[in-house]
Amino acid sequence: MNIIDELAWREAINQQTDEEGLRKLVEEKSISLYCGVDPTGDSMHIGHLIPFMMLKRFQLAGHRPVILIGGATGTIGDPSGRQSERSLQTMEQVQANVDALTAQMKKLFLTDGDTKLRMVNNYDWTHQLNVLDFLRDYGKNFSINTMLAKDIVANRLESGISFTEFAYQILQSMDFLHLYRHEDVQLQIGGSDQWGNITSGLDLIRKKEGSEAKAFGLTIPLMLKADGTKFGKTAGGAIWLDPKKTTPYEFYQFWANTDDRDVVKYLKYFTFLGKEEIEALAEKVQTEPHKREAQITLAEEMTRFVHGEEMLEQAKRITAALFSGDIKSLTADEIEQGFKEMPTFEAGKEAKNIVDWLVDIGIEPSKRQAREDITNGAISLNGDRISELEFEVSAEQAIEGRFIIIRKGKKKYHLVKLA
Repeated sequence: MNIIDELAWREAINQQTDEEGLRKLVEEKSISLYCGVDPTGDSMHIGHLIPFMMLKRFQLAGHRPVILIGGATGTIGDPSGRQSERSLQTMEQVQANVDALTAQMKKLFLTDGDTKLRMVNNYDWTHQLNVLDFLRDYGKNFSINTMLAKDIVANRLESGISFTEFAYQILQSMDFLHLYRHEDVQLQIGGSDQWGNITSGLDLIRKKEGSEAKAFGLTIPLMLKADGTKFGKTAGGAIWLDPKKTTPYEFYQFWANTDDRDVVKYLKYFTFLGKEEIEALAEKVQTEPHKREAQITLAEEMTRFVHGEEMLEQAKRITAALFSGDIKSLTADEIEQGFKEMPTFEAGKEAKNIVDWLVDIGIEPSKRQAREDITNGAISLNGDRISELEFEVSAEQAIEGRFIIIRKGKKKYHLVKLA
């Protein structure tokens, strides 16, 4: 299947500058293409990941991907999608973010012996450019009228935009020209909000290299959930690729809890499963939705890709233990992941009667309520039901001396940290 046809089947194409020209080009030869990300933070979230998954598909089809980390553009900030000026970061912070994102990209996309993937930083070809050369060699090629008409700028005119952010599309255009000249890059891909920047780059290439220069642009659709809300956001914020920001268990659960209306779309976008496998899972969504096979497959594929097999197995162990109540099978680190968002309390290490202990740390509002819950069998400690009012809680019961898990009823968990 032609890579363009595959992307179309995956519903991953929003706009193309020349559909037939690009289709013919990728059939004729292996091409170089690029996608970029600015180091505005020290980790990508799953929204950033979408265009790079498309880049990976081109790689699997035999093409040569180039990943650009915007060490230069990141010092300015893309105005796209924003209604106010971005706060500028220090050069030291930008460099720290560049290092973090580079390591993240290498982990995800660079395999041992891989000779087809290139990573570049646009700071390398811009930091020595002086302002006069910038204005003469590049600024002269851009019409203010055309720049104002671009959506990324037009959307900001009412609230205001600085010359710094206004000039962002020139810098990104320079990237495309540089990579066209030095890396033989003929295609840029990006999110739908990057259309204006991409077409500006194509205009610059044709002005500098001639109208017959073969260069193309492709964008992916804006991804929204079936309920209309923004993809990748939860009540707790963005879903990050950095395990310190979003634990592998939380990452796994995000995908496992995907709405039936979204899961097939996500399988197409994010996994490298083939058409037959995805269509079989789509059928299961219709005929056996209660088994959630599509969601489990999606969660496994994505967690394995981002965090590796070991972290996937850990996420599955935590999930199984929480479902079965077998809390004692978990390590302290796994408990820290699985109970990160659950109500948390602190207790001392001295032994204490269960009734007094529950009230003192705040899990129960009164001794009467504590006695009633214990008598009714509603209290479990590390998965074991407590039925004796004389039971004593001590540090010996804490998992690895750190945590005790109290469950009230069937699903209400409480994490107790021992001081």
